[in-house]
Amino acid sequence: MKVQVLASVMNQSLDQVIRRMGLESDAVIINQCDRLGYEEAEYKGYKVRFYSFPDRGVGRSRNEAILRADGDICLFADQDIVYEPGYGEAIQAEFERNPRADMIIFQVEVEESRRTYQIRERRRVHWYNCGRYGAVGFALRRESLLASGVMFSLLFGGGARYSNGEDSLFLKEFMDKGYRVYTAPVTIGREVSVGESTWFAGYNEKFFRDRGVLYRYLYGRLHWLMGLRFLLAHRKKMCSQVGVWQAYRWMRGSR
Repeated sequence: MKVQVLASVMNQSLDQVIRRMGLESDAVIINQCDRLGYEEAEYKGYKVRFYSFPDRGVGRSRNEAILRADGDICLFADQDIVYEPGYGEAIQAEFERNPRADMIIFQVEVEESRRTYQIRERRRVHWYNCGRYGAVGFALRRESLLASGVMFSLLFGGGARYSNGEDSLFLKEFMDKGYRVYTAPVTIGREVSVGESTWFAGYNEKFFRDRGVLYRYLYGRLHWLMGLRFLLAHRKKMCSQVGVWQAYRWMRGSR
């Protein structure tokens, strides 16, 4: 069972990415820059393919990586992810433990100010809690991914109209098609800042308005209830500068 990292990066070089991410598996890396190009390298016995495209958008670059993947297990990544030693073996072990899983979501440590959820147990993911997980923890069986036909939205995420949520939409669509998704309390990496975020500028008006649009896509007629639940659960972190009710009005699309 071969694990393969599918990474979306911006204005990077092949050497930079290999050195920083701590790769111990094959990888397909999509570099958003101002040129077209292809490079290939062998690192610790693994094959790393590096594609450069003059396009923008994390959803677009992840889709490009999916089209070029050939591993058994696909693991999504960004340029600020540094993997733990042995992450490939840890991922393989979880899929062997749970052969029914089409996707397993692993723990990737992030800085405290941005953490919204910690995976503490093995459990199945459902439609009502799919909004809490980031794509950098997603590991999927490639055969299930390709059979599903699911791709990342080009409307949501860094470089798109709405600042985030492409991972939640991807996850929900995957589950809506009948594929099984589980969590695993296994840390496979950590997020290390390598510059300003391409989408997160604080819990401001745009953040809450974009989140409101996302919840309409995710939850339909229940978007207002799920939005309120989200704000109440994270009010200490997200509503210290803006009150809960003002944030809720922005999520509902009003002033």
